[in-house]
Amino acid sequence: MLREPDVLSMLMRRTPGYSLAQEFYCDPGVFQVDMDQIWYRDWVFAIPSCEIPKTGDFVVYDLGVYSVVIVRGSDGKIRAFHNSCRHRGSVLCKSKKGSNPKLVCPYHQWTYELDGSLLWARDMGPDFDASKHGLKPVHCENLSGMVYICVADQAPPIEEFAAQTARYLAPHDLENSKIAYESTIVENGNWKLVWENNRECYHCAGNHPSLCRTFPEDPRAIGNDESGEMAELSKKHFDKCEAAGAPSAYLISELGDWRFVRTPLLGSGESYTLDGKVAVTIPNSNLPFRDAGSLLKFRYPATWNHFLSDHILLFRITPISPTETEVCTKWIVHKDAEEGRDYDLKRLTEVWIDTNDEDKEVVENNQRGIISPAYEPGPYSETHEGGLIQFSDWYADTLIRGITGVSKIAAE
Repeated sequence: MLREPDVLSMLMRRTPGYSLAQEFYCDPGVFQVDMDQIWYRDWVFAIPSCEIPKTGDFVVYDLGVYSVVIVRGSDGKIRAFHNSCRHRGSVLCKSKKGSNPKLVCPYHQWTYELDGSLLWARDMGPDFDASKHGLKPVHCENLSGMVYICVADQAPPIEEFAAQTARYLAPHDLENSKIAYESTIVENGNWKLVWENNRECYHCAGNHPSLCRTFPEDPRAIGNDESGEMAELSKKHFDKCEAAGAPSAYLISELGDWRFVRTPLLGSGESYTLDGKVAVTIPNSNLPFRDAGSLLKFRYPATWNHFLSDHILLFRITPISPTETEVCTKWIVHKDAEEGRDYDLKRLTEVWIDTNDEDKEVVENNQRGIISPAYEPGPYSETHEGGLIQFSDWYADTLIRGITGVSKIAAE
């Protein structure tokens, strides 16, 4: 099992533009370094705010060794706490989601307000100070309807990302939406393989017949072309959407950890459906036309998203082990949209249910091949896999910076 010094040495010796060494996809030591230096340090997307619309609604999100309760308070604010009672450590919330007026430990009934303060603890004596035994908070930010958490003692800056999220998501109304459908699958592959598969469409034509009816494979259209060249179709689409007040131009952060770009769908495509038409007749956006394409947003390490004119797709990945990753997908529609009247659930979900199943097979085939002693890193296509080059550079630099405190990119 590799340790941090071993991981650092391998990163410093890696060949840019090539896939990573075998150990990065299956070694338990590398997996622990990933968790310690990335997942337990950075902001991680947890849930859409519309999942807990009422006071006392909560969701439990498990991230590695951490269990986090995300709850809406009586003041409407969403907060996050470690799911561990301050008495003897029992989990407070045993179910994954629910609603309670207070947070009550099932072991000895210590009772907490929704803001985390301890309200009641039986027979603790006259010297017991309840104010010193509130729930331990977790950093939590609701950014335009997407709730991010950070389990680190000190969270990294999020202000620039928050500002750009507010700007790009302004036409889309996540707060006044609801979850129409949720799917959770486990892919038997390393979390980086899940991301690598997401960051390119080199594989799409051979694997995603339903998606390819509307989603463009042209890497220039989705910002994955390292040449910086933009397809003329995308340029016209950007101009059209921005004139309507919908920020669309390609924007990526300095560290490479997040990106926005609004890409057109193929032909006259309006949504991810087999016929290309909208799936929901009550949109959860104020876009003045249906063919607004898809706002593609990612934020490493946990989420990529598609914001269409009629609905929203939120994807969240969570590492389970060196070769297992949970993939959660949520289809978001306007809160007033009714199934059977304003949308057909099968029509809304079938393209991405198929695509997720196809991606699961692709990732698992990739993982099985990488475990082979014959595996060695191979070259990325600069034409089609610029997104993978960007992802692997971000990953390597993030670990180097975390381990040493010095950015390799900055040093160069």
